[in-house]
Amino acid sequence: QQIERRRAKASENISAAVLSNLSSGVVFFTPNGLIRQANGAAKHILGFASLSGMNAAEVFGNATLLSASASYTSIAQAIQAGLREKTPAQQMTLRYVTPGKEERILEITVTSVHSPAGEILGTACLVNDHTEVSQIRRQQALRGEMSAEMALELRNSLTTISGYAQQLAASHDAELAQQLAADIAAEAAHLDHTIGGFLLGPRAEKVLNEFS
Repeated sequence: QQIERRRAKASENISAAVLSNLSSGVVFFTPNGLIRQANGAAKHILGFASLSGMNAAEVFGNATLLSASASYTSIAQAIQAGLREKTPAQQMTLRYVTPGKEERILEITVTSVHSPAGEILGTACLVNDHTEVSQIRRQQALRGEMSAEMALELRNSLTTISGYAQQLAASHDAELAQQLAADIAAEAAHLDHTIGGFLLGPRAEKVLNEFS
């Protein structure tokens, strides 16, 4: 029995060491709905010094569900479902605000935990902070929209300049030719300003990032 206790203690220490070194947060809810264990990454991501003894509503009460792999309306509902019966792993994306008022985008996988005999031991949550990934995706989408607008501006300006050039080539009126030349120059200046503004955006962003 003493050997078995030592083995169990060693296994527990290894599990604790593995959890403490994970970059992902791990939170374990017991059948009574309270958190029994949370690693350091979970505390950091969720913004709590301690999570022990808290329930899902206390931790995630201010979170907004953005997407879910099942028809749950909140992460608390998914956690409670995992405590009642064996459920498949559910992936959820939340907009979450920490106690320190920092907004984060979290991807959380909720899964029920059972003993070999099928007894419900609790629900585990794997928590990943996808805030930076979400920001990069938004920036890429914005740049895509800007590129589409830029292409439209270029096409319109080139069409205008082409029209003026055709009129200029067919004109024998010196005064009209002078006016058309001025119009072409004005449209070219507008085009240069548009391109300059588009190129300045990424440069300005790069400079700001270097000094931030």
